[in-house]
Amino acid sequence: MRSNDVSSPFASDRALSRRRVLRFGGAAALLLGATPLLAACSGSAGSGSGADGKNFGDIAIQLAWIKNVEFAGEYFADQKGYYTAAGFSSVALTAGGAGAGSAESSVASGKAFLGFGSTKVTAGAITQGADLKTVGTVFQKNPLCITSLASNPVPDVQSMKGKKIGVQPGGNANVFAGLLTANNIDHADITIIPVQYDPTVLTTGQVDGYMGFITNEPLLVEAKGFKTTSFLLADYGLPLLSETMVVSQDAIDNDRDKLKALLVAEIKGWTDAVANPTQAVTYAVTHYGKDQNLDPDEQLEEAKMQTGLIATPEAVANGLFTISDTLVAANIKALGETGVTVTADQLFDRSVLKEVYSENPTLLPAFAAAAASATGKPPS
Repeated sequence: MRSNDVSSPFASDRALSRRRVLRFGGAAALLLGATPLLAACSGSAGSGSGADGKNFGDIAIQLAWIKNVEFAGEYFADQKGYYTAAGFSSVALTAGGAGAGSAESSVASGKAFLGFGSTKVTAGAITQGADLKTVGTVFQKNPLCITSLASNPVPDVQSMKGKKIGVQPGGNANVFAGLLTANNIDHADITIIPVQYDPTVLTTGQVDGYMGFITNEPLLVEAKGFKTTSFLLADYGLPLLSETMVVSQDAIDNDRDKLKALLVAEIKGWTDAVANPTQAVTYAVTHYGKDQNLDPDEQLEEAKMQTGLIATPEAVANGLFTISDTLVAANIKALGETGVTVTADQLFDRSVLKEVYSENPTLLPAFAAAAASATGKPPS
């Protein structure tokens, strides 16, 4: 299946809602079709045997997008040798983007042991028979937002009434419809303008608001000298999780130790990434995403922005990647608003992370300290 086939339950919502290959102004500076999907080498030389002597061999992780700072945690885990210490001989970081399969399709087909997806796409795949589970999430809040110019602000969901809002067809249109339903807004009160993945339409006045990612479009628009105002869909009844960790049920049942070892390495890598955004940018710009011609300044702003989506009070209290009961319930409700019916038990398995934190008690305080350093807010 094509990853941009919106009729497919395996269609990546990244292909539908993100186009970082399209630089502001319509110039397609990055040609993903020419980008090789390179495996990342282990950051530490050795056989890949962990501290307890286990060797889990080689695995692949399907990233949700191109190799930019969004996946800094994986870069740290690789560079710092956390994957090797966990018992992996190598971990291939497979880039996403145009032409790449979704996390759900890669995991379901066995091409990847773990993939970064979203609850909406995973739930859709599950309703079609895929034996998948969400075991955690990097982003506690979905980056999807409505961005407007400060000179013509759309600061909240009710302010969209009477405005022209640019929405991409397909998956994003379904999500936007769910936003209106969740907030009891009549579709007739808003003029929905079909747009492509380029926020130029905002600065030219073709739309008053533009649906995009808080870590991307507002930064691109402001880089061109326009001040912006944005609000997250997650703050208005549509907290669909993104950057979720998707695995097969078989991995949970039959490769549980392997999965837990990987999650330990991931937690350590992302703890480092939250604590050191500057180094995260260096890894992305000079090594993993070197062929993407990434802008260091934009990447640093993105790194700082995504920290707010990762190091939330719930994550600091419960642990990196954990999903609270409240967030589970909110996602099931939000999925219903977008027309997807699935139960919490069908979509989530939080028992693996619970075991990880129980067996590795130093992980939680380490992340809490890193989050406090990054946000300036001491752990409660």
